[in-house]
Amino acid sequence: MHNVRKIVDDLYWVGANDRRLTLFENIHPIPRGVSYNSYLLLDKKTVLFDTVDWSVARHLIENIEYLLDGRELDYLVINHMEPDHAASIEEITLRYPKVTVISTEKAFYLMHQFGFKLENIKKEEVKEGDTKKFGKHEVVFIEAPMVHWPEAMVTLDTTNGVLFSADAFGSFISLDGKLFNDEVNFDRDWIDEARRYYTNIVGKYGPHVQHLLKKAAGAPITTFCPLHGPVWRTDLGYLLDKYDKWSRYEPEEKGIVLAYASMYGNTEAAADLLASKLVQKGITNIKMYDVSSTHVSYLISDVFKYSHLILACPTYNLGIYPVMHNFIMDMKALNLQKRTVAILENGSWACKSGSLIQEIFETELKDMNVLNEKVTLTSATNSVNVDEMDALVDALVESFKK
Repeated sequence: MHNVRKIVDDLYWVGANDRRLTLFENIHPIPRGVSYNSYLLLDKKTVLFDTVDWSVARHLIENIEYLLDGRELDYLVINHMEPDHAASIEEITLRYPKVTVISTEKAFYLMHQFGFKLENIKKEEVKEGDTKKFGKHEVVFIEAPMVHWPEAMVTLDTTNGVLFSADAFGSFISLDGKLFNDEVNFDRDWIDEARRYYTNIVGKYGPHVQHLLKKAAGAPITTFCPLHGPVWRTDLGYLLDKYDKWSRYEPEEKGIVLAYASMYGNTEAAADLLASKLVQKGITNIKMYDVSSTHVSYLISDVFKYSHLILACPTYNLGIYPVMHNFIMDMKALNLQKRTVAILENGSWACKSGSLIQEIFETELKDMNVLNEKVTLTSATNSVNVDEMDALVDALVESFKK
């Protein structure tokens, strides 16, 4: 049974939703599912923009067959070759053997590398600035390397301003009947998952996103058609502002992520006390996480959102507690920068975690302001630690004024 939505004249959403998958890329939890978006243009020529994951390919085929209503599929444009979008390429070419596949040189190389059998299929290689006319609709192809794969491109329909934006401007969460951004309360229900999607999937490649944003700045774009999440037809500036901040590693707002690891509850108790002292000084925008029980993708999302980070960590085998170390390494891998960092360390006989954390932030991450004030516990909080906490709270309050 088909399920399609009209986007603008001649253009339809023909994708599908997956609410059975529990881990996106077998890493990131998606408790509310994810959509795989594909788009069909019905002009003098018929054009499919990207495919879907193999798990929902049947829905894609049903939707295409309904809209084509006996017509041939003339073109398949592949903006991004990642398997959650490209897994159905071969199925499309088998069902529509006259189709011409349009993509970049690197994308065709990856198709071959993934083992797609396209030897007898017509292929058209495009590069930056190439155009293609399908009737009244004309598109221009714009290369977007490392957003977030090296072969990626976006396609702009210059006739109506629709941008097929590949993995840019996407989000976790299934569409649940609502396709457009103005059909949902994005700021309430979607922004956290959009940020978690961007920061964990694309976050490392901020400079490349900035480059793409600059290329798109002068284009007459009216609509974003991403490969995941809602189609944007209003308030494009809202999303562009978020992408601009995220890709420049600028925090969205002043606030603190207080991330702690605790073996027996003593470090956690100290983190609770520190949070209480901060609130009493007027800093209430605090998110606390136990890194042992919180998936790192949620932690990454919030450290991109907020301006300050407090790490409370015990020493383990003369090193950083493993789950905290993994979190820090993810921050490094995703190129996080421009944050103010405070440290609370714990150790019963050889307290090393704090100095090791400080060294990583000062030497391996970019443009991090590590506060000199530090809290050092020897097993549990005592009166000396309270004085250190007060000094750290004062330093944090002062840093909020900058």
